[in-house]
Amino acid sequence: MASEASELARRLAREAEAVCRYYLSNGERAGRYWVVGDVHNTPGRSMFVRLQESSKGAAGKWTDAATGQHGDLLDIIRECRGLRDFSEVIEEARRFLKQPRPEPQLASKPVRSVAPAGSQEAARRLFAISGPIEGTVVETYLQRRGIARIHHGGSLRFHPRCFYRPDEHSATETWPAMIACVTDLQGRITGAHRTWLDPDGFDRIRLGKAPIDTPRRAMGDLLGNAVRFGVVDDVLAAGEGIETMLSLRYALPTMPMVAALSANHLSAMMLPSGLRRLYIACDADAAGDAVQATLTQRAEDAGIEAIALSPRLGDFNEDLHIFGLETLRAALRLQLVPEDVVRFLHSSMATAE
Repeated sequence: MASEASELARRLAREAEAVCRYYLSNGERAGRYWVVGDVHNTPGRSMFVRLQESSKGAAGKWTDAATGQHGDLLDIIRECRGLRDFSEVIEEARRFLKQPRPEPQLASKPVRSVAPAGSQEAARRLFAISGPIEGTVVETYLQRRGIARIHHGGSLRFHPRCFYRPDEHSATETWPAMIACVTDLQGRITGAHRTWLDPDGFDRIRLGKAPIDTPRRAMGDLLGNAVRFGVVDDVLAAGEGIETMLSLRYALPTMPMVAALSANHLSAMMLPSGLRRLYIACDADAAGDAVQATLTQRAEDAGIEAIALSPRLGDFNEDLHIFGLETLRAALRLQLVPEDVVRFLHSSMATAE
């Protein structure tokens, strides 16, 4: 019976989506996964069934993130049908495989919002319907990148089913996503940045982002604006990426910071009135060097002191992840103005981690 069970499991795996649609009808497809509440077909998004073989594993394998349960499609049939004798599971699997397959249904299109796609209003609505990041895959994603404490000041939210469409000819998928609000100098939301995340875990290649072509996208009006962490007074640190600036914010949680989301947008960032000193945290590449020169000149023209913060590796998130928090703080101590070492670094180190 063991060899027969193995063969049935392989045959079921070849039709993993059909199995899920039949036995887990309260779920839905999300990219390469079928998402449902649990193995008993409860509505929800805790359980993920892999629909295609990949480097992560074979088709048909599933994990329930809430309970830690895992198994294959025969286990789904057993649990969903409440079968106790394994011979009954085998018989049910045979019966399913003999059934004619219905024509696959086209994914229903999401109801179009009144707000045009990609507009400022669409960005505001996306951020408004998203929830806190605490206890979600967003928190896990950032912590696995070394950011143990996430001082985001309310600029990050979590959306469990954020729409993703590879191109205009492809069907819309849904993935969990980190949503960051982009604001202007007056605090008005002008855009949003989405980072789609992998619900199946963290790997070194994608670093926790979803297995899709473009796991990061922005919408709305970005030019001159940024994702803001903290309220600006007279000192500000500015950089490109969200993870880069959250890494610096972990080391210096009381220093206001912004993430402009790209090198070009960083060079065009609007400078707040009353700013006295600007720390520029550029990535260690040619684009970063060019941005630093441009932004330094703009700051100096406005009477603002500009100081470069340089990572040892590619960016400050790499530094944090590889070398750790204390080594990052030691490197920053050498680059900050002495009064800012006292104001931001010493005060941060005095606070219990």
